[in-house]
Amino acid sequence: MNDMRLIDRATDMTDVKIAARGVQVFYGDTHAIKDVDVDIQDKTVTAFIGPSGCGKSTFLRCLNRMNDTIDSARVEGDIRIDGEDIYDRRVDPVQLRAKVGMVFQKPNPFPKSIYDNVAYGPKIHGLAKNRTDLDDIVERSLRRAALWDEAKDRLQEPGTGLSGGQQQRLCIARAVATEPEVLLMDEPCSALDPIATSQVEELIDELRANYSVVIVTHSMQQAARVSQKTAFFHLGNLVEYGETGQIFTNPQDSRTESYITGRIG
Repeated sequence: MNDMRLIDRATDMTDVKIAARGVQVFYGDTHAIKDVDVDIQDKTVTAFIGPSGCGKSTFLRCLNRMNDTIDSARVEGDIRIDGEDIYDRRVDPVQLRAKVGMVFQKPNPFPKSIYDNVAYGPKIHGLAKNRTDLDDIVERSLRRAALWDEAKDRLQEPGTGLSGGQQQRLCIARAVATEPEVLLMDEPCSALDPIATSQVEELIDELRANYSVVIVTHSMQQAARVSQKTAFFHLGNLVEYGETGQIFTNPQDSRTESYITGRIG
């Protein structure tokens, strides 16, 4: 029986894309993240939920070293993607962020054409040998972001001229253009109307066929709709992590239940 358990565990680990152990984050003297252990699976949407200021966005930013850009931030512990320590001093954060794409809360297209927004990353990372390669990457990325049909006749127009929902899908196209393996999304729908939100949620569901997607959301309904795994953060602690259905219908921790039922938030 023990042998079977070992085999099951080994099988589980093959699906792990990101493994975090003992992660702590400090902003100066403020202890923002406390001893987080979590395994995030490949080809899965994982939602981080919890009250404002609970640490979910801070932990998300650990996964592509965005906290490096904050002078007062200090990250401790071990985070590995495909077994590689992403905080190893030999790891180039710029290269890491090509592998771990990020989409922010507010759509932030560059003040460039739609085409140049998507082509920017592949150009700086040398992913295209020539203009034909670049054209192919731009089309493929816009198709993945469900924006090609709306944008194909306006590729030279500014990205800032698109609607809010289209701008956010452009930012997703820009993020996937470098062929990342992980896609981080920090409240990607909070600035969007319900129709645009629905379009982005459909897109997130499609993207998990190719990526490990991690989404921070204030909306429990959104977490329930788009994710297969959910992590509940509270006061800097990862309180509970598991299958989304189980977290929402049968949470194991009273703090999770209190949050889901609206008693804390």
